[in-house]
Amino acid sequence: MKKKIRIGILGGTFDPPHLGHIALAREAARQLELDKVIFIPALLPPHKTVKDNNPSLRYKMAALACRNNPLFEVSTIELDRNGISYSVDTLRELKKIYGASTRFFFLTGSDSLKELKTWKESKKLLKLTHFVVAKRPGFPMRGTKCGMIVLNAPLLDISSSAIRKRVKNSLPIKQLVPEAVRKFIKDKGLYK
Repeated sequence: MKKKIRIGILGGTFDPPHLGHIALAREAARQLELDKVIFIPALLPPHKTVKDNNPSLRYKMAALACRNNPLFEVSTIELDRNGISYSVDTLRELKKIYGASTRFFFLTGSDSLKELKTWKESKKLLKLTHFVVAKRPGFPMRGTKCGMIVLNAPLLDISSSAIRKRVKNSLPIKQLVPEAVRKFIKDKGLYK
């Protein structure tokens, strides 16, 4: 019998991608025995405003963040689609690409749970994928639905907005982002 492919999905703005994203993907791949984790930069996230939205730069940073892990890849599926990046649309598209037998695991932090019921077609989304939730400091696990997988590892207390603020204030980010991403931010003069 053919083994079912197990794919982790990590969506986000990745503005910039940071070590918290990498740790979440790595830990999910290990604990859930995933065949790969696909990082999916959003073109226009529905619940967030992206200041100075430059999708190609965010894609490049995500690719740099993932380049040293053979289980990680970066997809342009949402960047190639016009309009708001709804997870349910992305999962439908991925099901067509990979086939119905592929099992998808949607990786998210506990901070996203409180908004889940406001997501487009959230009930359908819960049928298309297994939700994998990691505890984010300061955000309780309340709202975890039956059938969601709770990752046995907390998220690192790192946020992209805090990193952008540190860069703007000329503070170091070396311990917060992969080195290739740090160098890219510096070389391109981002977030100044």
